Amino acid sequence: MDLDPPAVLVGFARALRAAGVEAGPDRVHAFLRALDALRPEVRSDVYWAGRLTLCAGLDDLERYERLFAAYFGTAPAQGDRRATAATRRPRTALRAAGAAHRAATRAGGTAPAPALASRTEVLRHRDIAGLTTTEREHLRRLLAAFTLRGEVRRTARRKPARRGGVDPRRTVREMLRHGGEPVRPRLHARTDRPRRVVLLVDVSGSMSPYADALLRFAHAAARGGRTEVFTVGTRLTRVTRELSPRDPEAALAAVAAAVPDWRGGTRLGELLRAFLDRWGQRGMARGAVVVLLSDGWERGDPALLADQMRRLHRLAHRVVWANPRKARPGYAPLAAGMAAALPSVDAFVEGHSLAALERLAAVVRGAEP
Repeated sequence: MDLDPPAVLVGFARALRAAGVEAGPDRVHAFLRALDALRPEVRSDVYWAGRLTLCAGLDDLERYERLFAAYFGTAPAQGDRRATAATRRPRTALRAAGAAHRAATRAGGTAPAPALASRTEVLRHRDIAGLTTTEREHLRRLLAAFTLRGEVRRTARRKPARRGGVDPRRTVREMLRHGGEPVRPRLHARTDRPRRVVLLVDVSGSMSPYADALLRFAHAAARGGRTEVFTVGTRLTRVTRELSPRDPEAALAAVAAAVPDWRGGTRLGELLRAFLDRWGQRGMARGAVVVLLSDGWERGDPALLADQMRRLHRLAHRVVWANPRKARPGYAPLAAGMAAALPSVDAFVEGHSLAALERLAAVVRGAEP
């Protein structure tokens, strides 16, 4: 897979967005322009250019450090000029065509763009089912940096703001504090809050090549605080508590002990009904973004699944289905369960690779698929 420098760098910016960094198009453009003036083949230049242009606040720095280390290798030491200077050499993550550059410069021609060969960028588009052991370890480090936030909604609560409507209570209190003298009106505005996200992860036998990566994705998502996670197979199991440890290995070990139906069959209709009866109807699915990560193979009655999907669609703000099989050439949703569910699905996306999971995170945040 041939990769040009902008493709690798834009891929890194997309991974940052999936990790929760607000690296919008304007910041990505500033990042690329900064590297035009620096050396994109040098890891430390990429590090500092990205740190200064892609991060908007202190919360972004930790995510940036973690993802840069997973994407390109250990980041240069902060505040250490000697360490930074020592790392200014081409690395495997960003490899320069140095000899060609010098030859073209001596010939008076235009120096070619550095040839960036990033194993991580190649890995982003590989099907998870076909990864080697080493690639799976690398994928796990990248998934650990993920975050998942639901689409933002405007709440009824208000907070002090510089712009907005007049807050009469705060304004009157301020006047009383000044002896009844007129004061500048105090303002407030409605607050924004991300919607709850509910993940239903299929752990049946047909999904076994993807189950580990999807549960790691769910573990990273559950750290946000407004995400609920269930596994579905022959039983429905709520695993939000099991995924609460910060260490992914400890969390997945707890899930393995709690889930009794690994690699079994799939009864999506019955289990979706159980979820709606016990949790969804009572409020968990109301106004939430519900994501089903499954290939759609159904052992039960497809008509039951269709009925329960209609129930879910009426309750949820948005229903998203991520199917790892969707990316395969010639795929069509012919499986009985998938065909029955699709009329009640708002977004039908792929779920076979890291890049597909990044796009899924963007859809959950409200982007169009």
